[in-house]
Amino acid sequence: MPQFAADGAELIYDDEGPRDADAVPLVFIHGWTANRHRWDHQMEHFCAGRRVIRLDLRGHGESSGGAARTVEELARDVMALLDHLKVERFIPVGHSMGGMIAQTVALAHPERVERLVLVDSISRMVYSRGRGLLMAASRRVPFKLFIAAQIHRAFAPGYPRKEVREYIRASAATPREVVMTLYDAMRDFDVLDRVGEIRVPTLIVHGLHDIQFPVKQVLRMAAHYPDAVVRIIDAGHELPVEKPAELTAALDRFLSGPRAGG
Repeated sequence: MPQFAADGAELIYDDEGPRDADAVPLVFIHGWTANRHRWDHQMEHFCAGRRVIRLDLRGHGESSGGAARTVEELARDVMALLDHLKVERFIPVGHSMGGMIAQTVALAHPERVERLVLVDSISRMVYSRGRGLLMAASRRVPFKLFIAAQIHRAFAPGYPRKEVREYIRASAATPREVVMTLYDAMRDFDVLDRVGEIRVPTLIVHGLHDIQFPVKQVLRMAAHYPDAVVRIIDAGHELPVEKPAELTAALDRFLSGPRAGG
């Protein structure tokens, strides 16, 4: 599998699909404690007709590297990889923390972003009472228990428990330093007052039962975007794996719409 050296980390990535396609490449960015395989359904679907890139963020999945201390550092990793691959213009698709990275990229490099897709993500971290209690307890409970509580909350009621346990196991394999440092980084993330600068067509897809980032917060965010479409799907916070076909269909419809400036 290909890898790329980025500031002390070895980033594992996939780069598939035709290089000569007219369609702008998609760049899939996973969330906190996850990995690039969150996007398996979308990768398989879209690589038939366009270039599709996904990566394991530093310290996640099969990538090495210590903890990034800010979302901006992760965004720089993504851009370094795209520069290495000579991808000039692209469409970032970010889930959860990956959506924070995607927004950071769009704000820092507006000339390179064709469209933007945010999946179960937010522009300003606002904590519910339950999330606040988890944060307060995060350094007082065993690490695996902390991870289990977070991942259980991420899935809608009724999602198969066996599959949830597998995602808990995979998330708990992420180094504790990476998990906790990025938890703090997400707490500090706030670009809500700047997203009006993102003038490209934006798709915001969100789970109806997402209690990590409730729908009302997402609608408040969407109101700040000049050109945003919101799609609500009957799922929790883990849309890419809870309802992969519905998410892919929403992406398909959005990507077939008019281009930026069109």
